[in-house]
Amino acid sequence: MDSKNIYVGLLGCGTVGSGVWKVLNKNRELIHNRAGISVTVKRVLEIDPNKTAAAGVPESIVTSDFSEIINDDQIDIVVEVIGGTTIAGEFLREAMKAGKSVVTANKDLLAQEGEELYRIAEENGVDLFFEASVGGGIPIIRPMKESLTGNRIEKIYGILNGTTNYMLSKMSAGGSNYSDVLEEAQKRGYAEADPTSDVEGYDAARKLAILASIAFNTRVALKDVYVEGITRITARDIMYAKELNYSVKLLAIGKEKDGEIEVRVHPTFIPQNHPLASVNDVFNAIFVTGDAVGDVMFYGRGAGELPTASAVVGDIIDAARNKIKGTTGKLLCTCFDHKTIKNVGETITKYYVRMKVTDRPGVLAAIATVFGNQEVSIASVLQKRNIDNIAEIVWVTHDVYEKNIQDALKIIEGLSIVEEISNVIRVEGE
Repeated sequence: MDSKNIYVGLLGCGTVGSGVWKVLNKNRELIHNRAGISVTVKRVLEIDPNKTAAAGVPESIVTSDFSEIINDDQIDIVVEVIGGTTIAGEFLREAMKAGKSVVTANKDLLAQEGEELYRIAEENGVDLFFEASVGGGIPIIRPMKESLTGNRIEKIYGILNGTTNYMLSKMSAGGSNYSDVLEEAQKRGYAEADPTSDVEGYDAARKLAILASIAFNTRVALKDVYVEGITRITARDIMYAKELNYSVKLLAIGKEKDGEIEVRVHPTFIPQNHPLASVNDVFNAIFVTGDAVGDVMFYGRGAGELPTASAVVGDIIDAARNKIKGTTGKLLCTCFDHKTIKNVGETITKYYVRMKVTDRPGVLAAIATVFGNQEVSIASVLQKRNIDNIAEIVWVTHDVYEKNIQDALKIIEGLSIVEEISNVIRVEGE
């Protein structure tokens, strides 16, 4: 490090990496004025020359050998945007052990190995920044670690995946089916050819694990998060949600009460007047409740080349300032507690249950009796179409334990009068 310049090693020049290169160069003078230092990318690690050429990176600074970065004493900050966990994890560990601060957008790595990475950062007195790992360009990690530090965070509701939010928005707006909107999302580049990580909720679960660890000061790993995707949501569920004055969102939910936390990702009915109900298309939002601040919401683009690069560059600037001032490592890991993570069966919420039953006298009473015996209290019932003597029934419960509703549904599913339990969706935000 010299007194006028901070040098960066950039690992990867794909979508996000090329965005980082562009932002650092386009806003070079602005960054210098704001940070009080110039930030220069000295080396770019990339094995595909087409990517660096497309981004406008000079061939003279491109390398395929990580040792050229790790052994360069002038490089103070290593930025990892190659993704994955194996090679990316090895590179970040080596960089921190060599005394270099690191910036990453790697949610997979942090959700699985965040505890170890933080330990290495603290042992070596370097920064580990990861704003872009959750919410793309939305500032949320630093606000949680700094601006909201004086709060006890009680609840997080997050729309953390743009693909699924786009799909549910399209289903709601046009009455389309899941398969049709998935195909449209893939054609528009919002969904991968293999959309499993998005539509099954795993992408949102990784982000929730990171957020919950910070919010509740206890280590939450991906394996701790209960996950359901949106593949069972139909146009009929969307229709009933509207009739009941709800919107359907894939929510990442974190709550703490009495020292116990719950972390779950699943389709959710939320009231149409809730701020998250109006978050549509590929946008993300995180709704946070603190004991002092009350309710706050962070909203914006959750992915994309430049929005994600914006968050990465913000971290680079902070790391650069810390290097100059000799204050690296000031934002330590805040997972100092070891709180109990509830089994999903112990969580409490309301439920929407849609089923098909034989249309004859006594059916509603028989099903209601089973619910009552399992301590499931019913808030409302809708009976709709009758086709070939089969009626469609929608139940909405009061707050109930997950294990109670599941026990009730197992019994109900075995009744001869029940054709099928078509869907079960949790209700939150009331």
